[in-house]
Parts: sequence; structure tokens; C-alpha cells
Amino acid sequence: MSYISLPENLPGMHGLMAFRPAIAPGLTALTNALLCTDEGLSRGERELIGAYVSGLNQCTICKNVHSAVAQCHLNANQETVEKTLSDIPHSDLSAKMKALLSIAQSVHRGGTYVRLEQVKLARHLGATDFEIHDTVLIAALFSFFNRYIDGLGVTTDDTPETFMERARRIAEQGYGA
Repeated sequence: MSYISLPENLPGMHGLMAFRPAIAPGLTALTNALLCTDEGLSRGERELIGAYVSGLNQCTICKNVHSAVAQCHLNANQETVEKTLSDIPHSDLSAKMKALLSIAQSVHRGGTYVRLEQVKLARHLGATDFEIHDTVLIAALFSFFNRYIDGLGVTTDDTPETFMERARRIAEQGYGA
């Protein structure tokens, strides 16, 4: 269900991409470039950032899908990922990853909320400029996607099992597969 007529049986972003096929290649390429690489951040860390920002934005579809993809890449279970995302300060994440998620949280609020002190702390904890750059871009991209999906009222009938099926396919083949 959505506010506009989307192709049936295409959940979440798939329906939106089918509705406007001209934009699909660019968005898919950007998503793959940011999330389907282990350059700097791991794929699991990248998915955690996306799931975290989606949770902050209250975009249930994206949070569920990307939490499940993170599970695949991190060889973690749903409970571990959910616990991590719900209590970052007390999670088992590295101090560097916690600092990067703090930056992502600021981006979620708006780019001007990112402070130089946050960036300096992330660098001090071992984050490279490349990792800081990608954290900001992933957080911004997910804020865009979250607003795109929720702004058009896109919903899904997915269950935890179907989210995990989709996540496994994404983890193995990338986005747009």
C-alpha cells in the first residue's frame, strides 16, 4: 500500500524504483558504491549505520531490511543487532564505530549538527577521513531514502523471515538484484 499507485508485489524501494525506472540505475549505483564495499568501513558497519539512521528516522521498512543485512555481514543474530542499535553507548562496538554513529546521528538531525569535535574524536579513535566521509554520506543517503519511502506512504507485508530472505540476497548479490 502507498499514497500513489505502485506496481504490486514489489516491496519497499523496489516498487518505487519500478514506478520511476529512469532514476533506479543512479540510486542503485550509489547504494552499491556506498554499501557493497569493505573499503574503510566493513559492509556490516555500513549497514549498521543505515539501520541506525533508519531507526532514528522511524522508517521501519529500512531499519528492518538493513538490520537484517547487517546481521548477514556481521554473522550476528537479530537480538544482537537490535540490542546494539538500541543502546550504542553500552554496545560491544568499537569506540571508533560509536564515534562514527554519533556523527551519523547528527547527520540524521541535519548536516549542520555535525560538530568538528565529533570528527576530531572519531579521528582520534582511528577513523580515517574516508570513513568519516562515507559515514556522513551513508547517513544522508538513508535519511533521503527514509523520507522517500515514508513520504509516499510505502508499506510492506514483509515478516521477519521475508526481511531476512531479502537481506541474504542483498548481502550476496548487492542492491538492485
